[in-house]
Amino acid sequence: MIEPFDRKWTGYQRPDGRKGIRNLVLVIYTVQCAAFVAHAIAAGEDDVQVIGFPGCYDNQYAIRLVLSLARHPNVGAVLSVGLGCEYTQPARIAEAVAKSGRPAESFFIQDVGGTRSSTEKGKDIVRSLRDRIRRETPRVPMGFADLTLGAECGGSDGTSGLVGNPAVGRLFDRVVDAGGSAICEEIVEMIGLRDVILARAADDRARAELETAYAKAERYCREVRQYSISPGNFAGGLTTIEEKSMGAFAKSGSRAIQGVIKVGEAPPWPGMWVMDSVPDEHFMQFGYTNPNDTEGIMDLISGGSQIVLFITGRGSVIGSPVSPLIKVTGNSRTYNRMNEDMDFDAGRVLAGELTLDECAAELGAMVADVAEGMPSKPEALGHREYFVMYKHQDTPDLERGCRNVA
Repeated sequence: MIEPFDRKWTGYQRPDGRKGIRNLVLVIYTVQCAAFVAHAIAAGEDDVQVIGFPGCYDNQYAIRLVLSLARHPNVGAVLSVGLGCEYTQPARIAEAVAKSGRPAESFFIQDVGGTRSSTEKGKDIVRSLRDRIRRETPRVPMGFADLTLGAECGGSDGTSGLVGNPAVGRLFDRVVDAGGSAICEEIVEMIGLRDVILARAADDRARAELETAYAKAERYCREVRQYSISPGNFAGGLTTIEEKSMGAFAKSGSRAIQGVIKVGEAPPWPGMWVMDSVPDEHFMQFGYTNPNDTEGIMDLISGGSQIVLFITGRGSVIGSPVSPLIKVTGNSRTYNRMNEDMDFDAGRVLAGELTLDECAAELGAMVADVAEGMPSKPEALGHREYFVMYKHQDTPDLERGCRNVA
């Protein structure tokens, strides 16, 4: 029998060298007024998904995130749809996507004539784009060395830190050993663990990046008086932010942390990475870093994660666009109660049915199955939740070409 982490499958080659496990057409709306039409265009179409953001005002963070999703390795082509009044211009998004080597088109609803005519036009475009990428996208061998995996936890209970997150952490160790990449983004769920985190740094540069990100997250939590722990966590058996942090950090495994990346940035080389999703210093009045689990999952996908593992002790019914979501629980009762939505039961380790290594190998086999084309349960159910938040981070303004700056 082939060891799970030696598995190979066929992926989709992108012009930037990355490989995708899906070949999607992505419909992007650039203002809430165009959301209905965008979803109508995608309705009933195979391998066509939707993302978008509501505001018609400028926000570099949201544009950077959307563009990173549009140029994700799982995306083969893009249609950008706007109403016609908004600040962010769909033609500029299509232009930036086209520069990545992907076919991309755009239009304004006001120019086409309204809901029905725009939906019909959009469906014609996405069918043409889908046919084109099915014909033209090179198929190539792919394995764990070509994967970037993300991990998010939400609805945590006592089993999350005992086995749910450690099972994913053990999986991440194996993925990194195989030459792949892994990303965790919940810096505010590392509060209280400064010395533990810094001890994992790969070198002095990584240590300095981690220390800066940790200090900012701690100041942020104090400023907004909000730590990443909830009544649901208490009901699930957690007692303090430190206890939750220890459990949450376990999903990062044990390998050296290579450094810190921002939202919308892919790991520059393989290994374990931490994503900084906390607003920068002079924007700390903004609010919460993660208003919901979906926002954090979108951040991880923006970093190039072809698959995201979502660890939840209490259970969840969400999915994600662009990248399949695999839902893992360390609570067998949750798995049995919500079997139609939960993908993987790591609680068997607590029952003595599996060792942690066996659990990680079984989870790795599921990851390979999903990468090879098997739909995860959220995919099969049609869950495509997304949340593009308007945050603020100080990063180079690389995508100003996507805005109407006249």
